[in-house]
Amino acid sequence: MGQKLFMNCNRAIVEAAIQAGCRFFTGYPFTPATECLEHASHRLPAAGGVYLQAEAEVSAINMLMGAAIAGFRCMTATSGAGFALMQEGLSHMAGIAELPCVIVNVMRGGPGFGNLAPTQGDYHLATRGGGPGDYRCFAFGPATVQEAVDVTKLAFFLADKYRTPAIILSDQMLAETTEGFDLGDPLPEEPVGKWWATTGCKGRDPIYMGRPGKNYGPHAEYLSGNLTLNLIGLGNEGRDPDSFEGHMLRLAEKYRRIQAEEVRAETLYLDDADLAVVAFGTSARLIRPAIEQARGDGLRVGLIRPITLWPFPSPLIEEAAAHVREFLVVEMSMGQLVEDVRLAVEGKKPVHLFSTLGGVIPRPETVGPKIRQLLGLVASQSRA
Repeated sequence: MGQKLFMNCNRAIVEAAIQAGCRFFTGYPFTPATECLEHASHRLPAAGGVYLQAEAEVSAINMLMGAAIAGFRCMTATSGAGFALMQEGLSHMAGIAELPCVIVNVMRGGPGFGNLAPTQGDYHLATRGGGPGDYRCFAFGPATVQEAVDVTKLAFFLADKYRTPAIILSDQMLAETTEGFDLGDPLPEEPVGKWWATTGCKGRDPIYMGRPGKNYGPHAEYLSGNLTLNLIGLGNEGRDPDSFEGHMLRLAEKYRRIQAEEVRAETLYLDDADLAVVAFGTSARLIRPAIEQARGDGLRVGLIRPITLWPFPSPLIEEAAAHVREFLVVEMSMGQLVEDVRLAVEGKKPVHLFSTLGGVIPRPETVGPKIRQLLGLVASQSRA
């Protein structure tokens, strides 16, 4: 058991980042993520780290790139349109230089600047990648302050292990939720060893990331390694189509390993469920009472709550599709999570969407009747 604290999620994430060894934090103020920056500006220097105010989100992501190249565990926090501005740099960090970092996106209403209310409309941006080319980043969708603390520490570890960025999707409601949590134990300073970090090239040739035939220590098998990759990206010999295809194929293999080894999800009452509700983050937390009430009334409904949004728990949903009769996806968007659920179900069972927009949140009193409606239809069909 670690230190017990009581604060809102924005501040808790910063405390967890410091506990995970983060020593560089940069960002540009963007409500409702600004409190992360304000807290980091006090706490990082006190912990022996650096807080650097950026003049824009484009600057922040490139500062993050520099910190990652130097071997620092590093983080930024932003929201909505600010996250969109980081996508080109994020694409380079994930798909070319293979650099670890953690980015917190406290989602707000969109499109554009939208409003300050909670939403889950950045799901595609986080899970599909908004920058150029083929790449993936870890994406987490915590539902509570405690879970946000836990996945922040996990995000730093996995980002280092696979040398790839990790994204934490919070939202305005979770960000301002204040509750107690256990900070837990610190992560080791270097859980995998950053042999690739710059050291100033003192008395030696430059380090190359992924030079074929070299032994690069723990977890090197997760790196691309097909090209001569210097610390700012591809060497000139790596830009011809054949070499670049080899690089991309090795990235694809790394992503397959992540999908096989790093999926995380929670299930509730799924074994006997006729209806499986799928939701993440704030939506899942808000509708859980509706599921409990339905179970109390004898209705067979269960919950699948993805914690990793990428890698997505497709195998779990595929397994559930073998025995549930229908799926209901609840999300605060026009329908983004539902696309991944439908891909996993592969048309074998109906997949319904309960959507709230513009900062309106799903509530037990609105989702409960939909659950009853669907289970009523199931019952009438089974009797027929």
